[in-house]
Amino acid sequence: MDRLKIKKILALVKNKRLSLEDAVNKLKHLPYEDIAFAKVDHHRHLRQGVPEVIYASGKTEAQVTGIARAMYKKSRSFLITKATKKIYAALKIKGAVFHPASGMISIGEEKKKKGDVLVLTAGTSDIPVAEEAAVTASFLGSKVETVYDVGVAGLHRLLDKRKSFSSARVIIVVAGMEGALPSVVGGLTDKPIVAVPTSVGYGTSLGGLTALFAMLNSCVPGIAVMNIDNGFGAGCLAHKINTL
Repeated sequence: MDRLKIKKILALVKNKRLSLEDAVNKLKHLPYEDIAFAKVDHHRHLRQGVPEVIYASGKTEAQVTGIARAMYKKSRSFLITKATKKIYAALKIKGAVFHPASGMISIGEEKKKKGDVLVLTAGTSDIPVAEEAAVTASFLGSKVETVYDVGVAGLHRLLDKRKSFSSARVIIVVAGMEGALPSVVGGLTDKPIVAVPTSVGYGTSLGGLTALFAMLNSCVPGIAVMNIDNGFGAGCLAHKINTL
């Protein structure tokens, strides 16, 4: 539940279109709702500007769907990460969308998009993480543009897309292997950069550690670096920067 929804409830009470008892019933699960196996944080959007998001990995199908239904009942929206088609089929909520590239499920996406978030990937194999970032930022209300497979092995591909840099308010750069792309982009623009290392790469990529260390040690100052494969975190940070 966000500020706008609470204001609407209070306005209805003020205008005598909603009883105090009904208003209390609508607000009674603030700050959270206890459903035995989870305490659903309906209050988080109000506190943080980003609602609670359901991380499906490690949860049972019943737990994921139970949390999602509790959130949908209160806000008519939810976002699930690391989901599967099986979970999507089990939800049985009309209007919910499965995003196969990122393994996310969403409903109730913010329709009024603001600003411009640009998402770049070094390679095609980085797209699942980039899509997680893009879907997250878009769900929260950011306008998102994606440009994929513009890594340092062919810099002409990146340079052909430099016009997109000027319109973007924040740039998410997703890269595996040696993780060099954020530094290259950082040398070409004054926009805030959120770098995301991926676990893509051969043996000495060490599951993304090589890319992570490269991004943390970038000679370009001011690059924010996410955890390995954390497209969701990148989408949240980019959205907050974009909508300041």
